[in-house]
Amino acid sequence: MSETLLILAAALLIDRLVGDPDWLWSRITHPIVYFGQAIGLFDKGFNRADLGRGSLRLRGLVTIVALIVASIVLGIVLDRLFDVLGAIGFLFEAIIVAVFLAQKSLADHVTRVADGLRRDGLAGGREAVSMIVGRDPNTLDEPAVCRAAIESLAENFSDGVVAPALWYALAGLPGLLAYKMLNTADSMIGHKSPRYLHFGWASARLDDLANLPAARLSVLLVAAGAHLRRGAEAARAAIDVARRDHGLHRSPNSGWPEAAMAGALDIQLAGPRVYGGVTVDEPMINGTGRPVATVEDIDAAVSVFYAACLVLAASSAVLAVPFLLLASG
Repeated sequence: MSETLLILAAALLIDRLVGDPDWLWSRITHPIVYFGQAIGLFDKGFNRADLGRGSLRLRGLVTIVALIVASIVLGIVLDRLFDVLGAIGFLFEAIIVAVFLAQKSLADHVTRVADGLRRDGLAGGREAVSMIVGRDPNTLDEPAVCRAAIESLAENFSDGVVAPALWYALAGLPGLLAYKMLNTADSMIGHKSPRYLHFGWASARLDDLANLPAARLSVLLVAAGAHLRRGAEAARAAIDVARRDHGLHRSPNSGWPEAAMAGALDIQLAGPRVYGGVTVDEPMINGTGRPVATVEDIDAAVSVFYAACLVLAASSAVLAVPFLLLASG
C-alpha cells in the first residue's frame, strides 16, 4: 500500500507538470483509444437493433464484464512486470498512472475558455467551451459559457482525477484500468439514445456505482482547495451547498462536485441548457449565489481545482508514511 500511495503522489506530480502533451500523442496512440476500439468491437458485434430489451441488456452486461475482466488481467500483468523492474518499474508505473489522470489537461481546456473570452469575446468562448461540453454553444451567452466551463471542471475533477486516483489507491493498476475501461464505456455506450438505452444500461449503472465514493470525496477536496485559496468561509460553503443541492443535478454523482464548486465560488451553476436542439430544464444549484458567472470565476475555479489536486497528492504521500513505518519496523 505504501508504494502504491507514493506512486500515486508521483503520478499526480507528473500529470500536473506534463499533462497530455500533443507532441507525444500525435506520434503514439493514447491507451484510451485502444479501450474505445475494444468497446467499439463489442458494440458492433453485440448491439443489434432487432433484439429485445432483455437480450440487449444481457449482451451489454456481458460486454462490460468482459472488458473489465480483460482490463484487470492487463493490470495484473503490468503490476507484476513493474515489481520485477524495481526502481525503474516504480517510475514506469507512475508514468502509466499519470497517463490515466486528467489533471493538467482538464485545467488547460477550461483555461482556454477564459482565454478565448478575453481574446475573441463571446465567439472565442463559445468555440473553446464547445470542446469540453455537449450543450449547444450557440445558445450560450457569456455567463452561460463561464458556468459551462466551471461545471465541466468540477464534474471532471471527480471522474477524471479523484476516481482514477482512488481506484488506483484501492486496487493498484488492475483497479485503475478497470475503472478507466468502465468510464470510457459509459461515455461511449452509456447514454440514453435509442441505440444504447438498453445495451449501455449496465455500463451506465456500474459507472454510477464506481463513481459514487469519488464524488463524495471530491467535495472534501474542493473544500480543502477552497480553504487554501479563498479561506475558511468558502470551504464551509462548499460543503454546505454540496450537502444541500447535490440532488438538484440529473446525475447521482456529478451534483456533488458541482455544488461544492458553486458554494466555494458563491455562484449559481447548472440551470436550463440546450442539447441537440432540446432544452433540458434543470434548477440552479446554489440558487442564493451570484447569478452572473464571469471570466474571473473561471480563473478562481481553476485555482481551487489545482489546490484540491495538491491536497490529493499531499494526502497520498502522507498516508504512505504509516505503511512505510510498519514495513520498516
